[in-house]
Amino acid sequence: MAMGHLADDNLVDVVLEGGPADLPPERRLLKAVAAGERSKIEHYGGYEHFERQTGADPADDGPIAFRWTMRTRIAE
Repeated sequence: MAMGHLADDNLVDVVLEGGPADLPPERRLLKAVAAGERSKIEHYGGYEHFERQTGADPADDGPIAFRWTMRTRIAE
């Protein structure tokens, strides 16, 4: 997920849930834009798509959960 040049105060901790079993645990923890509703990461020739869980509040302690929704292939 590309975030550009954002200040750290615009970022929150995110945990990615679901999706491929071979997605390493270290790739499931990341920083994302606080207002973001969707995220995608590149994985084995495609993108794994995740959506923010309803009710996830960046003010709560701990990371915000994003749940896997689908996989798409990278266009060649």
